[in-house]
Amino acid sequence: MDAHISEIADHEGREVTLRGWLHNRRSSGKIHFLTVRDGTGFVQAVMSKAAVGDDLFQAADHLGQETAVAVRGLVRADARAPGGFEIDVRHLERVGASQDYPITPKEHGVEYLLDRRHLWVRAARQQAILRVRHEIIDCIRTFFNSRGFVLVDTPILTPAACEGTTTLFSVPYFDHATAFLTQSGQLYNEANAMALGRVYCFGPTFRAEKSKTRRHLTEFWMVEPEMAYATLDDVTALAEELVAAVVQGVLDRRRPELEVLGRDTAPLERVRAPFPRVSYDEAVELLRQDGLEFEWGGDFGSPDETALAGRFDRPLVVHRFPAAAKAFYMQPDPERPELSLSVDVLAPEGYGEIIGGGQRVDDYDTLVDRLRAHDLPAETFEWYLDLRRYGSVPHGGFGMGVERVVAWICGLEHVREAIPYPRLLYRLTP
Repeated sequence: MDAHISEIADHEGREVTLRGWLHNRRSSGKIHFLTVRDGTGFVQAVMSKAAVGDDLFQAADHLGQETAVAVRGLVRADARAPGGFEIDVRHLERVGASQDYPITPKEHGVEYLLDRRHLWVRAARQQAILRVRHEIIDCIRTFFNSRGFVLVDTPILTPAACEGTTTLFSVPYFDHATAFLTQSGQLYNEANAMALGRVYCFGPTFRAEKSKTRRHLTEFWMVEPEMAYATLDDVTALAEELVAAVVQGVLDRRRPELEVLGRDTAPLERVRAPFPRVSYDEAVELLRQDGLEFEWGGDFGSPDETALAGRFDRPLVVHRFPAAAKAFYMQPDPERPELSLSVDVLAPEGYGEIIGGGQRVDDYDTLVDRLRAHDLPAETFEWYLDLRRYGSVPHGGFGMGVERVVAWICGLEHVREAIPYPRLLYRLTP
């Protein structure tokens, strides 16, 4: 009977066949201890010479790390074994050879591992991260689908900027135009919200930022909900509920992976909505109290975000940033037009912004003025201006970067481990 390691407890006392790879091997006299993985987990397979015979025992002594194998044996409980079960091997078949595997149990440098990322993802730690990433994405989809949001795909090739022209990747579009890799699906999502009410898009986005910080990738995944008839308060409440739901989902279903990562879950246990909220003005005052020289009007850098979030034991909401520091589509605060109805959510423990959004401009003339102020060609945004010509309503939404959330929940030092194949300033391979 074929079985997966993740379901091994269901087969106690039975003979099963596991199909996977040899993760590690050690020997003690007439016994081999083989650590086998199959993509669902790891298990120790105990092979004794007496049970399998001299020939097979000797053949197993020459199996290289990551050799593909089919192992048949009896499942038995053993409290000392990882996962509480072992396999008493009766037979082993080599399916695919592996010799001189380049990633050994010794320490390797980060660049060495990134050059071999296609193999590094097989490591227990990397598998745990990718399983947490899967859970986060599943939680996000479940959250929005259960609340009546409709998933609507938005273009990856776009004719214009969404988040500023300095971070665009340009692409020749046949022989008559230049296209750009999307920075965000938001503008199209606003159109979708006017049709369907509550929508979200979820896909890759691209920023040509020449940044080498531990928080930045040039290609990353982002979920972006958008709601018609929504205010800044609606957007903020949705963001809080989403973050809390994602963290709880991981705690409920991925504790074994968090244990593999050595993640202290106590800070995650405290993530409950509503979160602490401060205005931009209040945040600036807090930074100055901490001795940081911060000039009103600018956006927060990594040290500023870390200092602010460090004052609280859960994610922090900062709202009403200066309009000049935010994108052209942000609605001005009617009480103070120099401010925007914008909101950021900062993760604790030094992970910085994980959500940015707010209420959008819903007035035609205001949007034209904002495009002009940002030196953006109105003709390129004619379709977007149509949304203000034909039945405009207050609306808003946000974007949440998946990799930053993965890095925070997993406790990673750098977002490069939060995505299977990271794209960085000086890395386009493998």
